[in-house]
Amino acid sequence: MANGSRGEGASPVPPGIEATPGILAMYERHGASYPYWVTGVGVLGSFATLLTATIINVAIPDIMGALGLTIDQAQNLVSAHLAAGTVTMLMTAWAIRAFGIVTTFLFNMVLFAVSSVAGGLANTGEILFLARLVQGAVSGIIMPLTMVMIAQVFPVDRRGMAMGWMAVGTVLAPALGPTLGGYLVDNLSWRWVFFMAVPFAVVSMPLALVFFPTREERGPRPSFDWVGVFLCGVFLLSMLTALTEAQSEGWYDDRVTIALAGTVISFVAWIVWEARVDEPILDLRLFRNTRFLGAAIVTFTVGAALYGSTYIFPLFLQSISGLIPTDSGLLMAPAGLVMAVLFPLSGYLSDRFSVRVLLTIGLVITAWSCWLMRGVDAFTPVWDMVIWYAISRAGLALIFPGLNAAPVNALPLELIPNGAGMINFVRQFGGALGVNLLSFALIEQTAQHQGRALATQTWDNSGMGELIRLVQEEFTYLGFLGYQGFEMSFGYVMAIVSSQGSMLGYRDAFVYVGVILLVSVLPVWMMGENRSVSRLRGV
Repeated sequence: MANGSRGEGASPVPPGIEATPGILAMYERHGASYPYWVTGVGVLGSFATLLTATIINVAIPDIMGALGLTIDQAQNLVSAHLAAGTVTMLMTAWAIRAFGIVTTFLFNMVLFAVSSVAGGLANTGEILFLARLVQGAVSGIIMPLTMVMIAQVFPVDRRGMAMGWMAVGTVLAPALGPTLGGYLVDNLSWRWVFFMAVPFAVVSMPLALVFFPTREERGPRPSFDWVGVFLCGVFLLSMLTALTEAQSEGWYDDRVTIALAGTVISFVAWIVWEARVDEPILDLRLFRNTRFLGAAIVTFTVGAALYGSTYIFPLFLQSISGLIPTDSGLLMAPAGLVMAVLFPLSGYLSDRFSVRVLLTIGLVITAWSCWLMRGVDAFTPVWDMVIWYAISRAGLALIFPGLNAAPVNALPLELIPNGAGMINFVRQFGGALGVNLLSFALIEQTAQHQGRALATQTWDNSGMGELIRLVQEEFTYLGFLGYQGFEMSFGYVMAIVSSQGSMLGYRDAFVYVGVILLVSVLPVWMMGENRSVSRLRGV
């Protein structure tokens, strides 16, 4: 912690700073502007790596056509990014201790730039999948590293505001991804969704050399928990495989059963191992802190809702509303601007008011927007959907700054790197699980709605007969006579019924997201008060 001492010519470190000696030295060297430089560099790196998480969503149809991928393989491009980042987030604390912040940041940004270029040039699904894995792995390191730096360069009673600015990179990037991706796909090529983030990464590297500290620990590097990483990877891979295979083969398929068994066994083995090893990647001590545990649970569920809704909304706009990628992305742009405006304000409020109250309000607002979306269909006015989606992002803007600051404030300085990695891990894990479960629910509900609708389309249904007659008259007018006209009319009516089932499936998916958010209110009240508010109240 800063003690106010400084060398000749050094700038004073303000009170309330809790930081390592290396960061304090950098603070004294660069002066009062240092926290803002650190935030800018961290946001640049986070924005670059996280932009790739969702920018690919609107490009999936084009990628499938260009590389001949199935829908399952295309979904794996999304899941691979999330899963890889989920594992590496737990490695952040070790990497900082072993190599230092600046070396860790630079190595990962170079790796990110190379993998992004490789993804943009890929001519096979395998190369593209590998590029997505590396991109995800890098984002898993950069996010918690940025949180570690920002938490230490701002006083405790201003961390909420700082996390608000950090959220511009860590949450706004995934929110704006579909908008940028839609424009690039329609005007250039799907390959540009990979190239887009490279300039941000390149700009951040020389700045990191100036403002990030080198390794502070002396002596040998800490041992790496290879077994823990392996078991964590097996757990995530088994779980995602089970969810993916279940969508196409059903829950009783042998491969799904084996994958589910592997999920349970690897998870139990992982927890047992981490409880015994000296240098674990999963520090179980964190969960003894009730405030941190509450924040972790809320972060998990909010991550599932955020990534899940960001995945299905552009799909709805393209598959049901019939919009092109550019238009679907533009519909999501106002919501991103709402977040950008509200993040700093929300951070300011979280430093001065109860974070539990702010999070509860944000969760209820976001759930309300999902309730509004339960009535969407192909004829819903565009501006209605823009407003509903913007409301959801306004709610999330109230949530994230306080939710990022709360777990950090609950921990002592030495556990902040572990806590930052863990809190980002649970968010990413929630996102990976949310995308897969919501995708599975969408397929299941669509099939059920279509099945019920098709079961009523018999010749005893006078409504169906009348609809086919009217459609057939239109085809006759266009020159399709006799059996050909009838066949086309029948197919057209069946397509309408199928589309109706898909629309109802999307409605159900939005409702599920809303329910998840409302349930998240319960663990919010485990988090306690933020330290700055407690001091204001004399606690």
